Amino acid sequence: MSGRTEGGAVECFRPSLALLLAALWLVSPSPAFAHASDRGHVLLLPTGYYLVAGAFAVAASFLVLALLPPDTLGRVWRRRLPLFAFSDSTRAIISLVSFAGFAILIAAGLLGSRDPLSNPLPLVIWTLLWAGLTLLQGLLGDLWSWLNPWCGPWRLLPRGRSDEATWQLPQWLGCWPAVVLFVAFAWFELVDPAPDDPARLAFAAGLYWLFTFIAMRVFGYDKWSRSGEFLGIFFSMVARFAPVERDDKGRLALCWPGARLLTAGPLPASGIAFLLLALSSVSFDGLSRTFFWLGLFGINPLEFPGRTAVIGSGSLGLVLAFVLLAGVFLVAVILGQRLAGSDKPLAQAAGLLVWSIVPIALAYHVAHYLTVLLVDGQYALVSLSDPFALGWDLFGTADMQVEAGVVAGAASAWWLWNVQAGAIILGHVLAVLVAHGLAWRLHPQPARAALSQFPLTVLMIAYTIFGLWLLATPTVG
Repeated sequence: MSGRTEGGAVECFRPSLALLLAALWLVSPSPAFAHASDRGHVLLLPTGYYLVAGAFAVAASFLVLALLPPDTLGRVWRRRLPLFAFSDSTRAIISLVSFAGFAILIAAGLLGSRDPLSNPLPLVIWTLLWAGLTLLQGLLGDLWSWLNPWCGPWRLLPRGRSDEATWQLPQWLGCWPAVVLFVAFAWFELVDPAPDDPARLAFAAGLYWLFTFIAMRVFGYDKWSRSGEFLGIFFSMVARFAPVERDDKGRLALCWPGARLLTAGPLPASGIAFLLLALSSVSFDGLSRTFFWLGLFGINPLEFPGRTAVIGSGSLGLVLAFVLLAGVFLVAVILGQRLAGSDKPLAQAAGLLVWSIVPIALAYHVAHYLTVLLVDGQYALVSLSDPFALGWDLFGTADMQVEAGVVAGAASAWWLWNVQAGAIILGHVLAVLVAHGLAWRLHPQPARAALSQFPLTVLMIAYTIFGLWLLATPTVG
């Protein structure tokens, strides 16, 4: 036993040393590159849209609470339209292809162009993966479980089809490792001076892949996927909103958007923190570039000194955004429980009702990253044809002209404003509907279910108006 413990200590020390060196490298001085979304065109939502959309959100919320009985909603949400079935036989092959593509992107980040608009690594990670795949997860279901670059390599290992673990993670740990890694990811994306530097990003992404693979080997693939692999946990939460459902036997069916959220079990404290962090980090991304936020720290937004100058305020804001959202959410749940006279444990109520945050998070994701997808998505297509800047044209898109005008002009602005405002309002209404259905699970009496939802509905209205304000207020970038 003592020999095994010493060996385990050595193995733990090596990844820790690698992470320490990586952290020192990441915070070292480097050229300041813009965050991916900073390159998008800024189209301020007109005040009229802002006011009308906010009023509509208020009216829709209280109509849902007053006129729609939860049991009627439940019958509608449970409807399914069966489609077809497919097996998991190709999952490992698709993952291996994904891993090969990831390895090429890492090589491109290290050896290719230093321009973030010409190198495919930043464009794929920040635009196609973080902005684009999140939306596809919300539309088509859990694609990441097929595309992730660990499943295929894991299957190639001896006993790779089993989930035997060297060490067992304690049950109380939940998904706190994923929360910590998500905080690191959000800090790198939103606060680090150069998240788009291809070499810097290649080092960070490669280190995360290696760290995750080692953790899967040590703790088991399934266990670490549920506890520590934050991308998989985030994408699986978003996928619960999708109108496409796949059961344990591989059968697909169409359902109402958000219907699967109503069947989810209560999340533990770590799951609540993870989901609230996902929403607060995207919201802070928008807030951190507003004239209002920069003015709080005495920074003239018209003479923005660059991200290096706001590392401290950015780090503080990222933490405060999460703490504030978590505090207000818990207060809303506590008040709702008291209004309903409920004897349900707070952990159960909060763990269940937090699922209603998913539609709002996804809606704000759409509104926030829409212009990024439309413009930077074109740059991604160009760079993927020539990943090493050697004059290749692998997919016939290397000479494609990027049309930034797709988000410019009166006509484009009109439909972009409508999509942004419409997404946030629709997300709000769906969130209220989901919360109403979840409240019915906690309080079978209609009156008590409605009473329990008033504080949370007020919070949702406030957050919707906040999201619309972020789209309407001047920003840097």
